[in-house]
Amino acid sequence: MGKIIFYEGRNFQGRHWECGGDCGGDCADTFRHFGCCNSMRVSGGHLVAYEKANFAGYQYVVGPGDYPDVGSWMGFNDRIGSCQMFPPYRGSYKLKLFSRPDMSGRATEVSDDCPDVRSLLRLNDVYSCDVAEGFWVLYEHPDYRGRQFFLHPGEYRACGDWGCQQPSVGSLRRIKTLKPNEQ
Repeated sequence: MGKIIFYEGRNFQGRHWECGGDCGGDCADTFRHFGCCNSMRVSGGHLVAYEKANFAGYQYVVGPGDYPDVGSWMGFNDRIGSCQMFPPYRGSYKLKLFSRPDMSGRATEVSDDCPDVRSLLRLNDVYSCDVAEGFWVLYEHPDYRGRQFFLHPGEYRACGDWGCQQPSVGSLRRIKTLKPNEQ
């Protein structure tokens, strides 16, 4: 699938730890040995890094590449407590957003990235959604800024189901991944 190397210092300095798959509760012991995570390298796949153990806290969706500091992955702090790899995906994308909880209210279907949900889709609040196809990232603010929320196929009946406390979605993006032989 891929691997990630976490570094304690900026610019890939200091102690490091390599992970080749999901690391949730079992990896919490390893992450406790680090006081912080200030850089990372990702190869061969995409993953979601979480601020806390057991896939909780702030979420950071990262693809293959070098991330020399916390800001390069839009981090809010230098804490990583768990991570989750997800498989390559080359199919179509379909996401239905709802203006009320429990898949009710006004529904808007999207199949492409949207840099400004309020202006382009005329949705002030997103309380629930149904991911029919593909992997998506919802962002708290327009232009792919702010907190990130990773969504895989399934129903999200309330914004808390994807880790958000407020129904505010400013932008959204498809996560396009390549199969290993396409890189």
